[in-house]
Amino acid sequence: MTLTLVALAAVTWWLTSAMSTDMNAAHMMTPMSLGPFLVAWSLMMAAMMLPAVTPVVRLYQRAAAAGNVAATGYFVLAYLTVWVLTGLPAYLLWRMLAMPLQDGERWALRVAGASLLLAGAYQLTSLKRACLRHCRSPMSYFMRLRGSLARPSGAFHAGLLHAAYCCGCCAALMLVLVAAAAMNLWWAVLIAVGVFVERNLRWGAEFSTALGVVLLGLGTTFVLSPTLLSNFI
Repeated sequence: MTLTLVALAAVTWWLTSAMSTDMNAAHMMTPMSLGPFLVAWSLMMAAMMLPAVTPVVRLYQRAAAAGNVAATGYFVLAYLTVWVLTGLPAYLLWRMLAMPLQDGERWALRVAGASLLLAGAYQLTSLKRACLRHCRSPMSYFMRLRGSLARPSGAFHAGLLHAAYCCGCCAALMLVLVAAAAMNLWWAVLIAVGVFVERNLRWGAEFSTALGVVLLGLGTTFVLSPTLLSNFI
């Protein structure tokens, strides 16, 4: 399953790259409808989140191989389902901001700067720290649910709940991806690296705090000088 996730992440990054240019070009002519957007969003979320969640899936997979829990696919499917559903609010925000950002409208650039400020502030909150602790140390979570994980429904529920913590950990960064970057591919790469580092490296918690400070600085800069942001979209 681990190799499958790595391969799937590689394929989704390739597809995301291929679709990114078409997505931006299509939006310049006519707003993208919900269906194609959700396809693009789902690919991007899979590409961004699968590398970060792979250690958790590996932990679950060991228990599945021992016959202690239901098949890993139930857990992964539930996890990805939640991220697909986050595309619904993301679509509404993208429809509102993508074209004004591309046109360099100052109000949209200031909204984008404000999203960076919000994301930076959220990185420093107790809610962010709690969600990050869960994502960095999932063993206690699995131990609490071990009685139900043998059933497919229990494994699916565990995947949903883990994804909810994951969303709590990354929601502000996803806001930046949509509101400040209009789903720019290179911003997606940077955010994916940041998510992986804060969840999986030994100094990830300290990195998360430092990232919040950086985002606060960038947000302040772009709110005061919004035209600077147009160089990075």
